[in-house]
Amino acid sequence: MNGLLVGVVSSLVLTTACSGVQSRPTATGTTPAGPTSSTPSEAPTDTPTPTPTPTPTPTWDGQVKVLGDGSTSDTGPQPKQPKPEKLKPGERPPQFVVFSWDGALEGDERLFSRFRKLGVENNAQMTFFLSGLYTLPKSKRSLYHPPQHDAGSASIDFATDPHIKDTLEQLRLAWLDGNEIGTHFNGHFCGPQPGGGGDWSTDEWTSELDQAISFVTNWKTNTGFKDLPPLPFDYTKELVGGRAPCLEGQKNLLAAEKAKGFRYDASSPGEFQVWPVKKEGVWNFPLQLLPYPALSSQRLSMDFNFLSVQSGESSTKGDPKKFDTWEKQTKESYLAGFERVYNGSRAPLFIGNHFEDWNGGIYMQAIEDVMKSVCKREEVRCVSFRQVADWMDAQDPKVLDKLRGLDPGQPADWPRLVK
Repeated sequence: MNGLLVGVVSSLVLTTACSGVQSRPTATGTTPAGPTSSTPSEAPTDTPTPTPTPTPTPTWDGQVKVLGDGSTSDTGPQPKQPKPEKLKPGERPPQFVVFSWDGALEGDERLFSRFRKLGVENNAQMTFFLSGLYTLPKSKRSLYHPPQHDAGSASIDFATDPHIKDTLEQLRLAWLDGNEIGTHFNGHFCGPQPGGGGDWSTDEWTSELDQAISFVTNWKTNTGFKDLPPLPFDYTKELVGGRAPCLEGQKNLLAAEKAKGFRYDASSPGEFQVWPVKKEGVWNFPLQLLPYPALSSQRLSMDFNFLSVQSGESSTKGDPKKFDTWEKQTKESYLAGFERVYNGSRAPLFIGNHFEDWNGGIYMQAIEDVMKSVCKREEVRCVSFRQVADWMDAQDPKVLDKLRGLDPGQPADWPRLVK
């Protein structure tokens, strides 16, 4: 299983699938089922945005500090961050919606920049789970030592130099826009073949995580791109959450993440739309089961899982005559899941995506339509996972316990629950 994501097992309709085909890297590091051709663009589509003039805070002296080899820097607190506030007595919780992206490569399709701009236009901040290998050139692949595999091997393709440059620019702009940069680790090894993330020990996950951080914090040394500006954040401090490839290995991964000070993990292979709990002291933010009216069933809240039921796990290029129908079904499922909690328990809605043009790009269009539909509604906050963790940590634990007792579509008596 090399590439296509996401490993899930459930008695409902969750799917596990990967692809054995490798070609140029796409924005998730997964690869289409057939060969593709493209010419990388040397020039990024965005003019670099200067880092805003920093303002000293009680916990920061106002001095920008370039870190290590100049790959990253400390420019102070991240801009555009909401202040988490404790619910007032009788207050209804906001409806949180998290759009998250696995891999976070700016490929030829320019999907990273497309959705970053859409986020700005629609009051949406998001989480981008960066694969560390997307900052490591193929010529330096031997620096990667994946658990249970040969040095330099990976189940995703290494990025081209132009793609690395474009990705670094988008990461910089995304952070300045208020988005979160998490981790999708590195080599994307999945089961059932031996050596997938589900087979890794805590020590092996620690090695994988350490390498992901190292690739991001040393990209200037590894790429030789000395003329590019540093990322405007200290990744060793900003990194507080991740999602494992194929949603595998969370049990052993949690201990590794907790030791690194992670505040949440998004690797759970799927749960119902309920208020989150902590596992091993780390917030568990799973993908969720959403109504899928087309089959009177439920689907996991990730683009690949819609693809798997529509065109099949191994086909990213299904019947074009069905694209409009499949796009409509996907959009309706996301919106049904949103409406269920928006008018019910107000549990956060977690959506996972990949920067891919699967089935003609219908899943990208469905996400764009959903973002435009929900993010500007009353009491809706489209935020990052980190911001959800901030808000959850600010609440009365007794109130959170009451919220967890609600069914997803259950209208709540907020004056009774929130005291």
